[in-house]
Amino acid sequence: MKKTFYSNGKLLITGEYLVLDGAKAFALPTKKGQNLIIEEGGNKEIIWKSYDADGSIWFEDTILFSDISKEVNTENESVKATLTTILHEAFKLNPNFILNSEGYRITTELGFPKSWGLGTSSTLINNIAQWLQIDAFTLLKNSFGGSGYDIACAQNDTPIIYHLEQGIPIVEKVTFNPEFTQNLYFVYLNKKQSSKTAIAAYNINKKNNLAKTIALNDNITSEVLNATTIQSFATAIQKHEVQMSIILETHTIKESLFPDFNGVIKSLGAWGGDFVMAIATENPTDYFVSKGYKTIVPYNEMILS
Repeated sequence: MKKTFYSNGKLLITGEYLVLDGAKAFALPTKKGQNLIIEEGGNKEIIWKSYDADGSIWFEDTILFSDISKEVNTENESVKATLTTILHEAFKLNPNFILNSEGYRITTELGFPKSWGLGTSSTLINNIAQWLQIDAFTLLKNSFGGSGYDIACAQNDTPIIYHLEQGIPIVEKVTFNPEFTQNLYFVYLNKKQSSKTAIAAYNINKKNNLAKTIALNDNITSEVLNATTIQSFATAIQKHEVQMSIILETHTIKESLFPDFNGVIKSLGAWGGDFVMAIATENPTDYFVSKGYKTIVPYNEMILS
């Protein structure tokens, strides 16, 4: 019996970093996500294969049931160790998948290139949670950590406003379909940014007036969501970039990489890596290609709507 589970990828438009402290974040699920395919196996082990979007295998290994059921050494950050940690935390929430099974053959299939940072881990965690009928937010918290907005995107097919209330995830489905989405583009920076490193920097730099900063973020998030013209949207996005630049004590991505760009550029998620969003009245593909950035995806090709 083959079972297949699917989760959406994600892009965080507002509230990066601050979402960890209860700020409202505006996030968009992507058209591409990840499949998890479960088949029966044997030998009290999981034979695991992970395929990238181009069909190449990026990870392949065998994980013993006995390794999943015992405490894991979390200092080892290899793919196998990380996967074993996730499965161990899943085992603690529902041990039956190990106790009542002979083994599995498990395959994952990414719909987007792994390097893009659209949620290889979050889609996996949500798929495992669906398979084992456990809470994905709990599984994330116990394994990877993070705010959980990416899990909310994995589970929802519409834009969302996401925040944590005393640690509890609050997900609000919202409508976002302005005409100016044709002026929005996602540009890949060819650079993977470690969320852990960035979060550490944020924690050092966040100022004492966090409540005020969060209130400002929530206002900007509301402006972004409710913008009816490209001008009002761009103004709100620009405001967000300036605010985060002050908190992180770092230049905006436009200042550091694209100072001559005719439009607005917004970092998405961890600053300095993965994708940025460009707002432009004319197609900016030629500009970004001339700067050495060849992956430019229009909004309507990227975002689930």
